[in-house]
Amino acid sequence: MLVMGEVHTGLLQNSGEISEPACRQVLGLMTGETVRVSRRPIVHALSPDRLTGVDCVLPAASGSRIRGVGTVVSRCAVTGGRVAQGSSYVRLARSETDRRLPWSHYLARPGVIEVLGKARAADIAEGFVGEGAPRLHGCLDLTAVTGRFLDLVQTSPLLNRRAPFRMPRTILRWVAETGEPSIAFTLHTEQERTLRLTHPGPFTPAVVDLCEDLAVHDWLLTSLLVVVERARVGATPAAEVAARLSPAVDHLLHLWMPAARVEERLTPFWESLERRPGFSRQWRSLVDRVRDQLAVHTLALLSANAETGGR
Repeated sequence: MLVMGEVHTGLLQNSGEISEPACRQVLGLMTGETVRVSRRPIVHALSPDRLTGVDCVLPAASGSRIRGVGTVVSRCAVTGGRVAQGSSYVRLARSETDRRLPWSHYLARPGVIEVLGKARAADIAEGFVGEGAPRLHGCLDLTAVTGRFLDLVQTSPLLNRRAPFRMPRTILRWVAETGEPSIAFTLHTEQERTLRLTHPGPFTPAVVDLCEDLAVHDWLLTSLLVVVERARVGATPAAEVAARLSPAVDHLLHLWMPAARVEERLTPFWESLERRPGFSRQWRSLVDRVRDQLAVHTLALLSANAETGGR
């Protein structure tokens, strides 16, 4: 069994953190459906699932034309009133027929794409997350599906679109298969990452939760690294450095809570990533650097004020 998905993560387009009621309104994109909100250990709001019907070519490393018909499940989330995510996924299943059935058949199986004809799961997985895999015309495009849904949230009239700093979205493309537990996270570009996950037992939405949690913390780490680089510590006056670092304190540092929303049976995957590449180790190092710079700047101001007052 193969499951494929994408998670897009970015800064919510608002000048400040939005409240829980505002989260419900921003994510209330489907009339009559409920936005789910959890308050501990951090406020997390999740939109209702949205289905997109597809009749497309599936990605394949071999370049084979593999047809799939079914529906993509998409959802959006806001974490801490500050970070927005769009997420889509599909489960692949072999069709019992070689022809397309009425849409009512596929709508009864949300999030499942039925594969028409012969196909190997490994070929599709490599085509989806592998570098340099061919992309045929009409290929399944989760990037477009996910991006459009997230755009609906980011352009909500409830947001003032005055973000405190500019930061590009990151895209995590992931595949999950059944087998002996393993996880491999790879950075490809400044914005693109892939995740290969193998786990025992059947697929559940908890796997999607894990991928979304990983994606939000990867974005936080990437964003803090960019903020520190933009501050040009050592090459810029201390006051300017402090001004460039302060948005990180206001909007990012309090959001770091890896695996807080991950099912206990899946936490070993997070623990593996904490050992290598070591997300929290790098995060703590950056946080210490930010706080040290702000402390040095504060001490310099206090010293200058003391000297002025003593004259």
